[in-house]
Amino acid sequence: MDRRNFLKVVAGATVIAVSPSLIRGNLYAADGTLFNAYEKAQLVDAVGKPIKASQLAKEVTYIFNYPYASTPCMLINLPKATGKDVELSSENGEKYMWKSGVGKDRTIVSYVAICTHQMTHPTPNDSFITYVPTAKKTMAYDKSGIIVCSSHLSAFDAGAGAKVLGGAATQPLNAVVLEHAADDTLWAVGILGSDKFQDYFKSFRPELKEFYNGPVEAKKLVSISAKTVKLTEYSKEIIQY
Repeated sequence: MDRRNFLKVVAGATVIAVSPSLIRGNLYAADGTLFNAYEKAQLVDAVGKPIKASQLAKEVTYIFNYPYASTPCMLINLPKATGKDVELSSENGEKYMWKSGVGKDRTIVSYVAICTHQMTHPTPNDSFITYVPTAKKTMAYDKSGIIVCSSHLSAFDAGAGAKVLGGAATQPLNAVVLEHAADDTLWAVGILGSDKFQDYFKSFRPELKEFYNGPVEAKKLVSISAKTVKLTEYSKEIIQY
């Protein structure tokens, strides 16, 4: 069966349960829109060496592009274990479940770095969206250790499926479903949440041309590997309030 079409629909069900160990099993939802399996891609560094979970710096925002060549995602090793089985809701009221972080201590999370409010995202020039370490402060929320989009001060809970804590956003960031392999490598295998990728492509056509040689190249699916670098290396300027 096609990886993108193996979602099993069950009448009356409203919650998706997803974990890396269940990617090849059955998922349940009222419809198939809140989880998409994409090509499996290993996270690698700038020279192509596999990223090891145990070597990720704590509370540093890393960026890789997935599932498309132009869609940035953030990877963060949080200071403590994430929540488990967090029920989330799309802006249309569809319920779904984010299982937890991955890694030895369940601290590693990954989210699509495109704000669900007005699709602010990192570019090679700048980034208004980033993780705010616990030692820093933000105007967006009374606690740090969260993801903040400084365009309109939307705040997301990094340890709970990127659920909305405050600001203009009306639904969580999409989550990247990760597999943590026995050799400590990390693999992106799918996206969880309400899909806004097509809206993103339509809204940023000039940018796709500037950075990715146009929509065709920008919409190519990532496979095999995804280069992963620190946000400070990906964007020239980081703006955080």
